[in-house]
Amino acid sequence: MKNNAFKKYVVLGILFVFPIVIYLFFASGINNFAKLPILTENLPEISSWKTLRGDPIQFEDHITVIGFWGNDLESKKSDAFNLNQKIYKRFYEFKDFQFVVAVEDGYQDEIAKVISELEEGVGTDMIKWNFIFGSAEQIQTLFLSLESDINLSPKQSTSTVFIVDREANLRGRDDDEDVGTLFGYDASSVASLNNKMTDDVKVILAEYRLALKKNNANRQK
Repeated sequence: MKNNAFKKYVVLGILFVFPIVIYLFFASGINNFAKLPILTENLPEISSWKTLRGDPIQFEDHITVIGFWGNDLESKKSDAFNLNQKIYKRFYEFKDFQFVVAVEDGYQDEIAKVISELEEGVGTDMIKWNFIFGSAEQIQTLFLSLESDINLSPKQSTSTVFIVDREANLRGRDDDEDVGTLFGYDASSVASLNNKMTDDVKVILAEYRLALKKNNANRQK
């Protein structure tokens, strides 16, 4: 009888205590939430650049994945497909999330074809794929403002994409196990997108959701 009673209390203890332990674990994780580090502050705004749809595009109040294709569009189609499949399709429904790609002015028709090919190939709403157009010098200037360890090709392009937060700061990793400081993510590598970029986009989205919940809670007090 004593053994049965003991087992009963153990089971009851697990049923009541375990959920509390789990709650405290996750609550602690939220309170000690590690933000994605800021690597470069105050990037220049892009609202004055030409756009494909005519509407101004800006960093402020958006979580932006930015890429640089310059005049090297053909070689970037596979990068676009990878990004669309692994990142865009997963997160584009989040409010204020956007893709921005810097392209050399004069390639608007080619970009329209790329968008059409992506829409037909993967069936995704491309509404949050945004393209900005400028001179080679403008693209270079914007790229250098990131202060990364990446270089643009002579065609003003790179397969690396970057995460910019709502305050126009470059986000990335300062303790990456492979490179130390990780400024951007290789769109030509599915492994890089799966193993690193997906996690980092989740972190920054969770960061802003948590901040929004705190602000709403403070307003209700």
